[in-house]
Amino acid sequence: MFLIRIQGNEPIFIQIKNQVNKFIEIGVLKSNDKLPSVRNLAQELGVNPNTVAKAYLELEQEGIVYTLNKKGVFISEGLSTNNHKNQLMKEFSQIAELCLEHNITKEELMKALQSMEEKEDAKD
Repeated sequence: MFLIRIQGNEPIFIQIKNQVNKFIEIGVLKSNDKLPSVRNLAQELGVNPNTVAKAYLELEQEGIVYTLNKKGVFISEGLSTNNHKNQLMKEFSQIAELCLEHNITKEELMKALQSMEEKEDAKD
């Protein structure tokens, strides 16, 4: 499930964190899903358990995961929808910037959004 580049420039614990976040974002990991144990993931990736523990600790400090003593590390509630929404907003911002660069005005963008909203309302 996890893939890391031992020889890469990015620290391994960051790669692990990024993959957990990406898996949440794309729906592979959902609220309350259990992550592999520190020992198992370290063994699977061929890294020091302290590296995995550091990634999990930082994810916990960021509120991405929570730990239950003797049970493991789990994905926090409500993150998949928040991360997905954040990703969509990021992509929308990039598209809006591209539109503005191509001389599409803010007013034209707003009209397009309103038109989409009206079509959606008509479906209901």
